[in-house]
Amino acid sequence: MFNKTLVPQSVAREIQTMIHSGQLKAGEKIPSQREFSQKFGISRASLREALLTLETLGLLKTEAGRGTFVVKPAQSASGAPGHMAPWRYSDSYSVFDVFQTRILLEGEIARLAAGRLTQLQLERMEQATRTMEECWANQDLLANVEADLDFHGTIVSACSNAMLKALYQTVRDQVTETQRQPIPITDPERMRESIGEHRKIIAALRANDGQRAKLEMETHIRNTARCAGLEP
Repeated sequence: MFNKTLVPQSVAREIQTMIHSGQLKAGEKIPSQREFSQKFGISRASLREALLTLETLGLLKTEAGRGTFVVKPAQSASGAPGHMAPWRYSDSYSVFDVFQTRILLEGEIARLAAGRLTQLQLERMEQATRTMEECWANQDLLANVEADLDFHGTIVSACSNAMLKALYQTVRDQVTETQRQPIPITDPERMRESIGEHRKIIAALRANDGQRAKLEMETHIRNTARCAGLEP
């Protein structure tokens, strides 16, 4: 039923559609993992990953001893305050540590990518930014974050330092989580600012200005951390 390499993402998208369509209603307890894994024909491990993604995005909430429930899907769009899910990598790194590492790593990666991005890659980043904007308006939170990941990943792919690229890949799961984590408490104005920051990064990279690209990327990540209540 699903592409095996993208099973959790595919299942998360299917469940998000069920929430948006009203098939799963706000406040409703979702079926058990056994039922859901059978329904989708997937392993419980893949299902758990999909549910964790949706919980991080604020679409689901797990209550100890009670189960997992649907949260209002338009909460972020309405500007109503949401609640961030527990940080899933707390056994290894704090979310503060990851944001701090992102500033150092992605700032330098952006600097070294300047002058190396092709026209096609720059256009891909522009399209990813437009997709983020459109998907936020439609509250397709999964696609919003996927476009954000594509934007940052394109810059990494153009970095001239192979070791920095490899380092990024080793922490990519944690980095991805920091891009999802603030979504439930992100108001429309912050999302507009974030999209504007993406465009400033693109402008610096298009101008082959590595130092400006570094500063714009660092500012962008710091502002995202502030949205999560952190000052790295």
